[in-house]
Amino acid sequence: MISLRKQILLFSFSLIVTVPVLLHATEEKPNIVFIMVDDMGYGDAGCYNPKSKIPTPHIDSLAQDGMRFTDAHSPGALCHPSRYGLLTGQHPFRADVASWRTRAVIGKNQTTIASLLQSNGYRTAMVGKWHLGFDENGYNNPLPGGPVDRGFDTYFGIRASTDIPPYFYIRDDRAVAPPSDRIEANSSEGWSPIQGAFWREGGIAPGLKLKDVLPRFTNEAVSVIEQHAKSKTEKPLMLYLAYPAPHTPWLPSPEYLKSSKAGMYGDFLVMVDAMIGRVLKALKKSGMSDDTLLFFTSDNGPVWYNTDVRRLGHDSVGGLRGMKADAWEGGHRMPFIARWPGRIRAGSVSRQTICFTDMLATFAAVSDAKLPPESGPDSFNILPVLLGKQLEDKPIRGPIVIPARRNMMSIRSGQWKLITGLGSGGFSRPSNVKPQPGDPKGQLYHLGNDLSETRNLYQEKPEIVNSLLAKLKKIRSQTRTRP
Repeated sequence: MISLRKQILLFSFSLIVTVPVLLHATEEKPNIVFIMVDDMGYGDAGCYNPKSKIPTPHIDSLAQDGMRFTDAHSPGALCHPSRYGLLTGQHPFRADVASWRTRAVIGKNQTTIASLLQSNGYRTAMVGKWHLGFDENGYNNPLPGGPVDRGFDTYFGIRASTDIPPYFYIRDDRAVAPPSDRIEANSSEGWSPIQGAFWREGGIAPGLKLKDVLPRFTNEAVSVIEQHAKSKTEKPLMLYLAYPAPHTPWLPSPEYLKSSKAGMYGDFLVMVDAMIGRVLKALKKSGMSDDTLLFFTSDNGPVWYNTDVRRLGHDSVGGLRGMKADAWEGGHRMPFIARWPGRIRAGSVSRQTICFTDMLATFAAVSDAKLPPESGPDSFNILPVLLGKQLEDKPIRGPIVIPARRNMMSIRSGQWKLITGLGSGGFSRPSNVKPQPGDPKGQLYHLGNDLSETRNLYQEKPEIVNSLLAKLKKIRSQTRTRP
């Protein structure tokens, strides 16, 4: 028998132990910071590739403190479809994302990760590359259809990439200065025409220097964090930081030259990592780190050829096949890390297959918001995975469909992957191969046994091919995959 005194002591101790757990379970909504870099490969960061020639201590620290995904995918193998899928929770093949040059791609009534959180008590801010179009009517006039019209309270950034003119900064829905000057095209000796310090000729705002864009965006992001902390507002912050690097032009500042063993690209990525370090430092200094769910990823694969691997000894895709724009894994399998102190187990790894489209449903779950039935049609809530409550062998979502550059489609279901054509479908050569008599019409790979996609099983497994083709047809004919 336990004495009454011991029972009272045990009861008191149980209160001390359990009350914080209950409070922890019902804590206020976290801040959310989503950092997306541009054209970074699966094998660039040390936490994904121990043989990487590029030091990435700050990205690696996120993996040490959070969860690293090994099977995360962008919704497209290019910049604009990837961003569209992230923001809307919809597969980009369902929209005319290629029209971003002339109009706003996201519809007025579409729910975005920003509008969802904005309507559920968040202060929302975006810094960086938009690449989803504006309803342009001259750069002296407002630019409707952009971030501040799609759920962000504030925006500072650029229209597209730092190699696509016109080049000018945008504050909310106005050009800070119109692109009234001109800049000549540039390229780098020793690299392909779309690598190195490459940019296209076109309009540029007076005084804007392309080499200053990356640190300028970091300054803006740090300012957003500091101002939010100083405001003492009860609203949590959602910050979407969309860096336009290490996309071309590769423009590392002098202090980063020779900081890697992967040439200009590696040096520029070291600089990107340092900028992320500044953002992490700002979160810590502002006392926000412990209350922030932070994501890190890249929009699509790198522009890194086999000749670069042989010349520099650095494999930007970490053993995968292909690169940016390709249907092969190197085009869309991305580094993806989530950190949430006290909630996501430090140093954990997930093999779950996920897609950027899943962020909308996940943000809804994190913020205890109701996702309208018509919103995020291809978005699945991965919060159970983040919290360690989902069995690894139980898929958190259904098949993923990813378009490549040349109208090829790939569908991923379980460990099977089907590509509806021959060739890369993107930048890698050959891009598109016309099947000859007796050749397979497409590609089928079992990624569990062949992650590098070296053995095409299309003709050996006709039943798997037909099953995946049927699933692809059904997904494309329907308006949604989310139940």
